[in-house]
Amino acid sequence: MKSFHSFIEKLTVALHQPLPGEKAHQIMQNSSQTRLNFKPNEQTRRSAVFILFYPFENEIYLPLILRPSYDGVHSAQIAFPGGRFEPTDESLIQTALRETNEEIGIKIEDVNVIGTMTELFIGPSNFKVLPVIGYLPYKPNFIGDKKEVETILETKLHDLSDPNIIGSSEMMIRDEKVIVPHYEIYHHKIWGATAKMISELLFILK
Repeated sequence: MKSFHSFIEKLTVALHQPLPGEKAHQIMQNSSQTRLNFKPNEQTRRSAVFILFYPFENEIYLPLILRPSYDGVHSAQIAFPGGRFEPTDESLIQTALRETNEEIGIKIEDVNVIGTMTELFIGPSNFKVLPVIGYLPYKPNFIGDKKEVETILETKLHDLSDPNIIGSSEMMIRDEKVIVPHYEIYHHKIWGATAKMISELLFILK
């Protein structure tokens, strides 16, 4: 697919230019974050997620996952596959690849990593998260980990790029009513750190 390879070439170049970072993140920042004043500390943990592009039927796709409901800050949220850095990982890129393999069953040996975006700090869970970007030259056969993944959303980049999916809603976060910007796609709302990553990705693609 010639257009897919052209897309990957342009994205690779863009990822090695200065990144928009905070400018893009601010667009999807909720109304409480300026007041809560979370900051990294010596207990802050490192993690990574993977943004995986692949071609299918002349479209460019990337997978998102719906986390299961559980007693935690990221319960039932839409996210990119990923997780925490383990001592056995050589790098955060390896963390992203390992976790993506574990959560959605992609073959690590077939993945081409092309770059990273701006690391984010997630205050409520005290994590720093590095978004890693890469691609597969084919549509993978996804296998979701039943403990980690409720649903895999195979998402068209074209749909994610539609400005009409941006909105906001009122949510209760830590017993506080908060106005939260989100992307709404396939009847799911994407907010928080994942929305900030998408915002930066769309800035880069522009």
